[in-house]
Formats: sequence, structure tokens, C-alpha cells
Amino acid sequence: MTEAQQSFQRLAEIVEELREKCPWDRKQTKESLRHLTIEETYELADAILKDDYAEIQVELGDLMLHVLFYASLARDAGKFDMAAVLDGQIEKLIRRHPHVYGDMVGASEEEIHANWEQIKAAEKAALGKVDISALDGVPESLPSLIKAHRMQEKAAHMGFDWEKKSEVWEKVEEEIQEFKGANSPEEKADEMGDLLFALVNYCRFEGINAEDALARASAKFKRRFQSVERQSTEMGRALKDMSLAEMDVLWEKAKQE
Repeated sequence: MTEAQQSFQRLAEIVEELREKCPWDRKQTKESLRHLTIEETYELADAILKDDYAEIQVELGDLMLHVLFYASLARDAGKFDMAAVLDGQIEKLIRRHPHVYGDMVGASEEEIHANWEQIKAAEKAALGKVDISALDGVPESLPSLIKAHRMQEKAAHMGFDWEKKSEVWEKVEEEIQEFKGANSPEEKADEMGDLLFALVNYCRFEGINAEDALARASAKFKRRFQSVERQSTEMGRALKDMSLAEMDVLWEKAKQE
């Protein structure tokens, strides 16, 4: 047994001990853990954006704990166990990669994507879960930017896509003009949604993940604004009492930092 296998087994044993002996762990359910799992996933996402490998390691461990905990709960409910989870994933990866393990060696990326969707559809059909739409597999609870990107990807895999990047940008400009022409708050909100959707689509054509790009922009704004706050404190001034012109000077200094 490798060191990693030994560590995995030890962690699984600890999960079982905690579920038996810890009052808090003993009362947890899949429903009570759900929001905590979402939080841990976002903490991992933050660590990835910060390129902090030490934190990534910690957050991966937290997520592994949750995976083992859910599998333990399911086993006690007579549904499945951790072995079934791992075996199912192994079988799925082999099944979905015929270009590695099957007879599609040498297939193009487009052929691989198309076959991937066909395999997923066949898997759902075998379980009696036939999607009416190619978009049915996109989770409703995804963050909106990610959801828009995934919907556009899936539609593109079905051939429903723009041919040229320039056409996508023309659509962005068209949506900008429609937003400018909107009057009521409801109409403006609707047009802004269309504009954001078009921008996500253009990002996709540029090979940019809109969610990641916005996350980096937000992090950059946070760094710069906190620098402005720090500078104002060093000056003995309250930021809220400064003029916009004064704050702009501090902002430019923050950008130089």
C-alpha cells in the first residue's frame, strides 16, 4: 500500500470515529453539510485564484473530508459506500475517454467533445434520465457567469454557435445600444442581462473564463481600495471626508503599487 493510500485509509477511519464519538459529527446529515461543502468549494476557488499552494492543499483536504463524510452517511442509509463512489468514477472516466482507453485514438478535439456529450446522454438514458434539452445538465444553482458560459458551450457543441469572433463582438455592441435605448428600470435590467450574456460569450471566443476574469478584477479593486484606505489613515484623514479628486490621487498611487 502506498503512502497516499495509507493516508486515505486513515482519514476514512477518523471520519468513522468522529461520526461515532463526536456529538457534532454524529448529528450531521447530507442536508446540514450541504452549505458547508459549498463554502469549502469557494475557499478552494479563492486559494486557486491566489495561486497559494499551501492553502490549496488545506482546502483539498477539507473537501476530501466532506466526500468521505457523505459516503459514510450514504453507507449507513444503505445507498452506497466509498468504494462504489471510487469504482463508479473509475468506470466513468474510462468510458468517457475512448480516445485514451478505446477505439478513438487520434480523434480531434471537436470529435472528442461531441462524443463526450453523446456518452453522457447515453449514461443518463441508461438511468432513465433523458434530458429534453442539451442545457438540462447545467445546474440551476451555478453562479450566473459560470452558468452562462456552460450553456453557451453546450449549445456550441450542438452546432448552435457564431462562426466568427467579430460577429460575437457585433452582438455585444448591439446589446450596448439596446441598453442605452432602454427606458424603464425593468427594461434596463433586462437589456443589461442580455449585454452581460453577450460579453460572457465573447469571453468564451477569446478563451477567457468570465468568472475568473471578474474574480481577478474584484481582487484587484480590493487591493487598490484597501491601499487608498491605508493611505488616508496615514494622512490622518477619514476617507469619507475626502473629495473625489483627493481620493483619485490616492487611487493612482495604489495603481502604481
